[in-house]
Amino acid sequence: MYLLHGKLTAKSGHHDKLAEILIRASEAVSKAPGCRLYAIGKDEKTPDSVYVTEIWESREHHDDSLKGDEVLTLIREAMPLLSGMPEKGQELEILGGFGV
Repeated sequence: MYLLHGKLTAKSGHHDKLAEILIRASEAVSKAPGCRLYAIGKDEKTPDSVYVTEIWESREHHDDSLKGDEVLTLIREAMPLLSGMPEKGQELEILGGFGV
């Protein structure tokens, strides 16, 4: 299994819109093969940032999810709101644990 945890930083004043797009993305990928978790979060210490944690059955499932029309549309909608490129953060192979 594959876990990806990243941070996207919005331009000032665009945090809520970016979070809303990512929540819509979670709905889109919830139907994608291999998606186990797509969680959106925030940290009060970094008010312009939105965090995404994803768990997939494989990296290939994740990569395939980025090719769908709905996801590509949401990516295009989000990009102008970002202050820079998304920070990938951590890519992990899951070894085990509760709920996986």
